[in-house]
Amino acid sequence: MKNIIWLVVTAIITLPWLFLALSGDSHHLAQTNPAFVSFLSGMAIIGAAFILSWGAELSERDIPRSLALIALALISVLPEYAVDLHFAWVAGKNPEYKAYAVANMTGANRVLIGIGWSLVVIVYYFRHRKNHIELDNSQGLELSLLLLATVYSLILPLKGTLSLFDAVIFFAMFLFYAGRAAKGERHDEDLGGIAGYLDRRLGNAARRLVVLVMFAFAGYAIWLSAEPFAEGLITTGRQTGIDEFLLVQWLAPLASESPEVIIALLFALKGKGSTGIGALISSKVNQWTLLVGAIPVVYCISAGFWGPMELDHRQKEELLLTSAQSLFAAVIIADFRFALWEALVLMVLFIAQLFFPQEWIRYLFSGLYLVATIAMLSTSRVRRQMLWNALLLRKCDPSRFN
Repeated sequence: MKNIIWLVVTAIITLPWLFLALSGDSHHLAQTNPAFVSFLSGMAIIGAAFILSWGAELSERDIPRSLALIALALISVLPEYAVDLHFAWVAGKNPEYKAYAVANMTGANRVLIGIGWSLVVIVYYFRHRKNHIELDNSQGLELSLLLLATVYSLILPLKGTLSLFDAVIFFAMFLFYAGRAAKGERHDEDLGGIAGYLDRRLGNAARRLVVLVMFAFAGYAIWLSAEPFAEGLITTGRQTGIDEFLLVQWLAPLASESPEVIIALLFALKGKGSTGIGALISSKVNQWTLLVGAIPVVYCISAGFWGPMELDHRQKEELLLTSAQSLFAAVIIADFRFALWEALVLMVLFIAQLFFPQEWIRYLFSGLYLVATIAMLSTSRVRRQMLWNALLLRKCDPSRFN
């Protein structure tokens, strides 16, 4: 009964915005109360994202385990894609929106690591009194692609553009990732929560039909919610004097990233810390490949030309800081062990830079991340070898060094 209640409540929180959007009243409300529009559409995105996640988890019965993790991660970040690609599309016609596309993408990536990754380890410690999470060796594929994509991402702020060439590189990484994952074995572990409840009570045909319905409903809700949510944030910032860049960078990801983080935390509470971290690593790979690659494609289609999307100083600084944090985090877990103190360092560094919006602070924290990364690599042969394997497109396997 508890599972049914949660499923119903999650569907219900999407309905107020769906009713307004389908009735046509949302346009008037957007002009008079944009903050309320962002709230309602944001709640619809959160509810839809939970439904997507449960549907993706339920689909694990029918696809290989690694591919299921990719599907779960990809579907979980669909709200993030919808919001960011809306900004990229409008940027093709209004250059001001390029800043918002970069803001949302960098904010989502930094929140995922600084808050999401860290909280999984912290919750795991307080629930099970273990001061580290041992990552499963099978997650070497995700780690390899994360390291590779992060190293390439460091080029972007240096050249100051996001181009179709970058999109080809990022898409190729994701296709390689998905192709390797599709060769994995099927996932036979018992599912938990709502996905487990549905799995135990549905036959194969009914389960697949329910998955399709969940995907269709949630996808439609996100499609109706992404644009008003994004535009409502920008209008609210302009009316209240709050920096729109910061609203888009931090408030939008809190709505779009919260479901996948909560699901990862539930894994940690159940003692499956490695699964929780693995899902967030896969989400990070999705964002660092498909999402970043899709931005210049959508921008070029909207603008009607095939040139690169030029980045200004602020956008290059944000990309550099995001890439540096990502590299530091990836190197931390390159030994397939995520300690509590490492999670606390990631969280403290992330929170600290929020209080200092100055340009030199972004360069300072970028430098701190890179120096810390070099220090960790210089003192750990395992981490150095893992990074080298990733650059050579070889699967990371720590057992070789045990």
